[in-house]
Amino acid sequence: MGRRLLLVSVGLAFLSTHAAAQALQRINPPGLSVPTTYSHIVRAGKTLYIAGQVGADASGKVAGAGMVAQLEQVLKNLDIALKSQGADVSHIARITIYTTDVDAFRAPDAAAVRAKYFGAHRPASTLVGVARLASPDFKVEIEATAVLP
Repeated sequence: MGRRLLLVSVGLAFLSTHAAAQALQRINPPGLSVPTTYSHIVRAGKTLYIAGQVGADASGKVAGAGMVAQLEQVLKNLDIALKSQGADVSHIARITIYTTDVDAFRAPDAAAVRAKYFGAHRPASTLVGVARLASPDFKVEIEATAVLP
């Protein structure tokens, strides 16, 4: 009976330590909008889950009607989120891109904006065409998963 109790105690201590190491931090960094129903970043240990960023600044002003202007703002917002955690684009493992206009997103001018931000640090990427985003004004939204060193 004593040995079983010892094993249970050791097991509970391990689970408690492991659970504490994986505690989730919900973060809304300065420079991004202040959401009421979600967090911009959820951090689990060294993994960052970054909510979809859209083409609007912290005050909610949409960067412009076109894909390039909005994509530029989306990537600026993503950069703000990353920097708030001591990270940069080289730490991004994966992105999912949602757009209401796949052709505009794949156009050379939009590709140039994406290349400017990611350079040689190209994450795994999925592009999804959608009928609409959270606001009819939004053309593109990008969510990311990053891993800190």
